Amino acid sequence: MDVADDELHQEVKTRLGRIDQLYTRGRQALVEALVGAGTPLTLPALLEQAPDLTQSSAYRNLSMMEQAGVVRRLVHGNDHAHYELAEGLTGHHHHLICRGCGVIRDVTLDRQLERSLDAAFARIALDAGFSQATHDIDVYGI
Repeated sequence: MDVADDELHQEVKTRLGRIDQLYTRGRQALVEALVGAGTPLTLPALLEQAPDLTQSSAYRNLSMMEQAGVVRRLVHGNDHAHYELAEGLTGHHHHLICRGCGVIRDVTLDRQLERSLDAAFARIALDAGFSQATHDIDVYGI
């Protein structure tokens, strides 16, 4: 579900409310930083975008927002995890990951290719007796 700005904030508030959490200014600042960046960010990069937040507060807020399904934490073997808004808020996509510098870029595939991948993964899952819900594809390179 791709959502517009006002709808995004309302959906974030709703998701946080489901786990009895408020959509505080600090959490809103993190969401705004992630929206503005348009790419997954490390905690240090997020703090550059939202300098009023302390590291400990930002980390606690990210953890809570991850529990609420607002933020997705990406760990790809670099020094820092990267954070992005959950796909339910931004739309389905994949990642290009640089093994040299750790930069992560979002990649959206065309619908036909995405449908082909879904069908292939569904067949693989079915053959293994597994019920597929979603898929993620990360491409590593330099």
